Amino acid sequence: MNTVHSKNTIDMSSFYRIDMNLYPLFVAIYEQQNISKAAQLICITQSAASHALQRLRTHLKDDLFVRTGSKMLPTPFAEQIYPDIKDALFCIQKISNQNQKFDSSQLQTLKIAVHDEIEPLIFPKLVAHFQQSQFNIQFSSIKLDRKNIVADLASQQVDFVIDLEQNFGDKIQFHRLQQDHFVACSQQLSMNKAEYISAEHIGVSSRRTGTLVEDIFLNRKHLSRNIRLRCQHYSTALQILEIQPQAVLTIPQNILSHLQIHPSLNIFEVPVELPLMSLGIFWHKDVEMNARHNFLRGEIFKIFA
Repeated sequence: MNTVHSKNTIDMSSFYRIDMNLYPLFVAIYEQQNISKAAQLICITQSAASHALQRLRTHLKDDLFVRTGSKMLPTPFAEQIYPDIKDALFCIQKISNQNQKFDSSQLQTLKIAVHDEIEPLIFPKLVAHFQQSQFNIQFSSIKLDRKNIVADLASQQVDFVIDLEQNFGDKIQFHRLQQDHFVACSQQLSMNKAEYISAEHIGVSSRRTGTLVEDIFLNRKHLSRNIRLRCQHYSTALQILEIQPQAVLTIPQNILSHLQIHPSLNIFEVPVELPLMSLGIFWHKDVEMNARHNFLRGEIFKIFA
C-alpha cells in the first residue's frame, strides 16, 4: 500500500532547486520559436531570457532548443515535456484566477486586428461604447494579417481579431457579432440574372491572387462572371463605377452604407443567391479563463447584441 502511494508523493525539497519562472519561458519559446518574441511575451529582456534558458538547460540536462536559421526548434526531449509543462501551468493559472474579481478600472489597452474595410463598421462602435462607460483605454486598430492570426492571438500581440467567419483551428474561438449580405451596385437601370452574369465586374480583395468569396459560391452553382478589374478597396471600386457605366460591383450592404455613393449609381439585390456573411470576433482558447479577456468579450458582445 505504501509503495502505491509513494508514486504520488511530492518531494517538497526538490522545489527549492527549481525556479518556477523558467517554465513559462520554456512554453513561450516553444510556441514562438523565437527568444525575442518569448521575452516580449513574458515581459523580460532578451538577455534575461537567454540567461534563464541556459539555467533551465542546466537544470534539465538538455539543450531543449536548437537554433535553425531564425527559429529555435525544440529537441525531442522538449517536445516530450511540453504538454506536461503546459498543463501544469494551466492548472496553476486556473487556481490563481479562481477567486479573483476583475477591476475594470485597471483596463489600459485594447488591441484588435481588423480588416481595412471592416474597421469603419466596428471600431467607432467600440470606442463610443467604452468612452460612454468611462473607461480610459488606449485603443489600437491593427492591420489584419490572416497568415499570422493564430500566432498573434497566442502571443497576445492582439487581444482579438474581428473578421469574416472561417476556421483557424481548434485553438481559436469564434463568436458571431453580425451578419451581412451582398448587393450589386452599378449605373445600369436594371439588374436581372442574365445582366448580372454577362456584365463586366469589379472585384475587390486585399490578396494578390485567389478566388473572391462571391465567385466561390457562384462556381458551386456552375456560374462564372467576368472580373474586368480588381482593386484593394471598395471605395476605389465605387469611384471607378462612376466612369464605367456598364460595370457592376458586388459589395456587402453594411460596408456600402459607410461609403460615399455617387447619385448616378443604383443599388440592386444580387439576382443570384449568395450566402449571408458572418462577421465576428476571434480569440485564443488559452485566454478564456483570463478575467480581463472575459470582461472585454462581454462588453463587445453587448455592443452587437
